[in-house]
Amino acid sequence: MLGLSHAAALGGYFAVVNVLTYLAFRRDKRQSEARGSRTPEKTLLTLALIGGWPAAKLAQRSLRHKTRKQPFAFTLNVIGAACGWAVFLMIAAAIYTAA
Repeated sequence: MLGLSHAAALGGYFAVVNVLTYLAFRRDKRQSEARGSRTPEKTLLTLALIGGWPAAKLAQRSLRHKTRKQPFAFTLNVIGAACGWAVFLMIAAAIYTAA
């Protein structure tokens, strides 16, 4: 089981990754409107994969960004499902080992 300091570090990690993910989506949206240098989709998806999926979905909805690109939207949803499954497995393992 995670100690308090480990849980705080993990929470801090996810907070930072989610803020960076949202900012990356926002920057990409602004650059797309200005026809400037864009953030590669691979970078946006990698940020989602390493823990920024909630912010990626929030940015996608609130900024209305990357909603019509179906391969991107599908991949982002698959990443979300995988993250959800991983969290479920970690919680189940913690409950099983605590019992």
